[in-house]
Amino acid sequence: MREARTDRPGRQIRAAHTDTTVTVYQAYSPALGLPAARDGRFPPAWKRERMTWIKPSFLWMMYRCGWAAKDGQQTVLAIEITREGFDHALRRACLSHYERGTHADRESWRRALRGSSTRVQWDPERDLHLNPLGHRSLQLGLSGAASRAYADEWTVSIRDVTAPAREIHGLVRAGEEAAARALLPVETPYPAPPLGHLGA
Repeated sequence: MREARTDRPGRQIRAAHTDTTVTVYQAYSPALGLPAARDGRFPPAWKRERMTWIKPSFLWMMYRCGWAAKDGQQTVLAIEITREGFDHALRRACLSHYERGTHADRESWRRALRGSSTRVQWDPERDLHLNPLGHRSLQLGLSGAASRAYADEWTVSIRDVTAPAREIHGLVRAGEEAAARALLPVETPYPAPPLGHLGA
């Protein structure tokens, strides 16, 4: 069963956040995820030059990793990062695809993409059954300097949330949706900097 439609904006960043931090999610193999959670930082094996995608939406992460069942994504991490770093990345981000009305033309978009180490993608948000909803959720891609800063400067804490993710999935499969929903992280609209260049 799909969740009821809401009056949420089509594109809105919703996240668990405090006055100083915002929580994003990623999933890795246990070989990488477990040391990261144990030490509260990404290990040297984490490739800092590679594009990495962070997701503020817990349920979108569950869709992406199949409730921690997909190969190489069995360990789900909740990474608390500074809002300063998150906002810095958003202000410098470019949409991952050309969008008429947001960019003057395709060449302008290509130039912006080449000059940015961060990019944004808006994907359909998901319900408890991982069905797509009518509004979209943010994915923020980080590469180069942004990826290094994320791993070594912005990260405040890293928690392994695989067990609660699997518990929520078990409740959903058992038809206990109210109990499952009660365990979800509380995600509220994030007061992001202006996102007009990102198609918001």
